[in-house]
Parts: sequence; C-alpha cells; structure tokens
Amino acid sequence: MRYIVVGAGAVGGTIGARLHQGGHDVLLIARGAHYEALKRDGLRLITPESSETLRIPAADGPVPTRDDDVLILATKSQDTIAALAPWPSHLPVVCAQNGVANERMVLRRFEHVYGMCVWLPAQHLEPGVVAAHGYPYSGMLHVGRYPQGVDDLSAQIVTDLGKRGLVGRAAADVMRWKYGKLLGNLANAVEALAGRTSDNGAVAERARAEARTVLERAGIAYSTPSEEAEIRGHQVDVRPIEGVERGGGSSWQSLARSSGSIEADYLNGEIVLLGRLHGVPTPVNEVLRREADRFAREKQPPGSMPLETLVALIDERCAA
Repeated sequence: MRYIVVGAGAVGGTIGARLHQGGHDVLLIARGAHYEALKRDGLRLITPESSETLRIPAADGPVPTRDDDVLILATKSQDTIAALAPWPSHLPVVCAQNGVANERMVLRRFEHVYGMCVWLPAQHLEPGVVAAHGYPYSGMLHVGRYPQGVDDLSAQIVTDLGKRGLVGRAAADVMRWKYGKLLGNLANAVEALAGRTSDNGAVAERARAEARTVLERAGIAYSTPSEEAEIRGHQVDVRPIEGVERGGGSSWQSLARSSGSIEADYLNGEIVLLGRLHGVPTPVNEVLRREADRFAREKQPPGSMPLETLVALIDERCAA
C-alpha cells in the first residue's frame, strides 16, 4: 500500500515521515519552495529526540496512481476541494484535518472516506523542515470510516501508523472525537487574533460554552476533555526542541505565513452554521470567525489585536 500525503506541511509531513520510517511506501505532495526543498534535500524532521533528513519521494501535483494508493489529506479545510480535484475518485481518502465538514465534502465525490482526529503538535518551520513537539510519540491519530465504523482498511491504517513514532487508534465513532477536537480548536482564532496570553482563556471558554449549547441542541455527540486526557495520558506531551521556538497553532501559523486564508470558517464558522440551523445564537463564534477571516484577508500579523478590543467586539455583538 502506498500513502500519498496531500499537503505535506506540519501535520502531513510528520505523518508521512513517520510512515516512511515505519517502512511504508510514501509520496509527499507539496507546492512551491517546499516541494523544491523536498525534491532537492529531502524532508528534515526535528523532534525533541532527534533531527533526521528523510529521502521521501515528492511531487508537486497528481501522479499516475495505483490500485493500492491511499490519499491522506492534510491541507487546511478551505483547500480541500481544490487539493482533491485532480485525484481519481475511486481512491480512499483519509481526512487528517481539523473541523468536521471535510468528510462530508469529500464524500460527494469519493466513495471511500475516513475521518482522522489529529492530536499532533507540529509546525512547518521552513521549506523542507518540519518540527514535531510530541513526546514520546509525535501524535495520536483516531481513524474510522465516515460516517461510522471500522473496516479492514481503517484497521490497516491504524496498524501502519503505530509502527514508528505515532499512536494509531481505531475509532468507529471517529466523528465524535472530531467534534470534541472542534471544541478545543475554537480557541485557535482567539490565539491567532490576540496572541497566546493567560488572559485569553476566558474568551475561548465563552466560545466553547456557546458551542456546547449548539451541539446539544443539534443532538451531536462529542468527546470530553476528560476522555481525551485519559486516552492520551502522557503519550503525546509537548516538549521543547533545542533551537526551535514553538509558535502558535494552525490558525496562528496561517497568519504568520500571510497565506491569505484561515480555517475559521470551518471551526468557529461550523458552530455559527449549526446555531443558525437549530435556532441558537452564536455571537462569540461569529465575531471570532469574522475577525479571523478579516485578519487573513488583510494579512495582519498574528496576535496583533489587543484582547480588550476583541472582548469589546464580542460584547457588542452579544448585546445587539
């Protein structure tokens, strides 16, 4: 079986590197300077324990496919449709992404779709270089068939992930875990806008409380922080890496790269959508979605909005 990692950045690069180290056939799909570096020098994976350059095949677009290919989609959610457009629809797709909308989008065209709940603290440092901060394992990955179940392929993927540096878990209810992860990811926009401070936790909790009300009204099950802590234990602790300054999360990194887009529509925006469908006001998540989108569009630097300004915007919206 060959794993084609579409979007070989922080998460995709780490997953691809670990699968390669486990002896599996891997192809990394990347663009621009990152692709050129992968092709020329290989992928450098830095962890709390080591730094290793891996000669993993790379391409900057679709390649002739094989019957045993599996696509691991690790792009941002806003890039899902464009990233998969060139690939044959008979291939299985594993959505290794934040949010809960990707699997449904992909299922419109691809018959075999799998969810992956990703707990993997990593960052894309520069072209060809990825840092994975998890220790003793780089990440824990729940995998299951979408919308429900575990089949032979998902079980094989879990086995393959577990061969080197990752913990794979088969999860028939993978979307329940992804909804739980979504609740945590609502704080991404707060960090991206106002930076990582001890004071922004109150805003993040307001967004999560709003979201829990929405999910319960919608009848959507989600994993809890206590469940997640029990399963994870100390298998994926975040450790410093000498010489590597740890930046913010995925949304913070999008602003830092001035990419022009951000995942907020599929994180905070998912709660706004569900709130509108089920008649639940979601002013906190609406402001976070709106302002994160504006920052991305205007290429504002991460953490440049005073927290007081963000709180005032939220309070104004709540009072409207």
